[in-house]
Amino acid sequence: MSTRDLTDKAQRHPEKAHKADTPILRKPSWIRVKAPVSEGYKKTRDILLDNNLATVCQEASCPNVGECWSQGHATMMIMGEICTRGCSFCNIATGRPDALDVFEPARVAVAVEKLGLKHVVITSVDRDDLDDGGAEHIAQTIRAIRRKAPETTIEVLTPDFLKCGPEALEVVVEAKPDVFNHNLETVPGLYPIVRPGARYFHSLRILQRVKELDPSIFTKSGIMVGLGEDRQGVLQVMDDMRAADVDFLTIGQYLQPTPKHHVVERFVDPEEFKSYEKAAYGKGFLMVSATPLTRSSYHAGDDFAQLRAARQKKLAD
Repeated sequence: MSTRDLTDKAQRHPEKAHKADTPILRKPSWIRVKAPVSEGYKKTRDILLDNNLATVCQEASCPNVGECWSQGHATMMIMGEICTRGCSFCNIATGRPDALDVFEPARVAVAVEKLGLKHVVITSVDRDDLDDGGAEHIAQTIRAIRRKAPETTIEVLTPDFLKCGPEALEVVVEAKPDVFNHNLETVPGLYPIVRPGARYFHSLRILQRVKELDPSIFTKSGIMVGLGEDRQGVLQVMDDMRAADVDFLTIGQYLQPTPKHHVVERFVDPEEFKSYEKAAYGKGFLMVSATPLTRSSYHAGDDFAQLRAARQKKLAD
């Protein structure tokens, strides 16, 4: 990536302008990916462009975009491309968002149908400017997909609704997504510098509350490693998630988007990820994805099928 590209990306984050640049470490061989060039990639890109849709794949600079788009998979990002938060790890632009697009849920549904998705992930920016945090918009998107593509299973990756009443979460749960995902992102001790606008135990409580409202919905959460956490901290987050009855855990390597973002403290090797996976299954998660390239929506459709099978097996036992 050129110096100009990095500068352009940094300008999307005015809250980070005062921060000193930190060097972006060279990635080890196990997390280098091929550039997107396939016909499948282009087809997915064109469908998204035709429907004027944003994806977290692009906005968050996901390293797996080439592979996923080549297979016709994309994570739709709704409620605009500007977030009201300024997390130190995130590459989504920060600022004052535009008004919600009332036609967006229908456009998402059309794209899901055209892509022929068996499973779709819907995520969003944080919208602290909205009274309900965008909960009704998320629910409308779920319902629109149900009407247009009734066989498609739906996973939502939601904001934390920190500045809303409890009814916001209830609105999303009542729309009955198949999977409710909300990422804790990191260990609680790093929240003040990594996720300063959020609260660890509030996010944990959201996941717990979903299960209380509708036990049939799968819950999912994830963290990044390489931010400065230690092993014991990661294991404690696993315990906290299980206490909240979270079904599915994802763990992936943090990658620094620009010199203004939080530095990569270290690259975690694949063997350590395997040890986290083993520990997580031992703690009772139904599904675990722990690899350097794991992201919340990476292989989400295949993982959902395994998750559903794991629940059925557990019930049968």
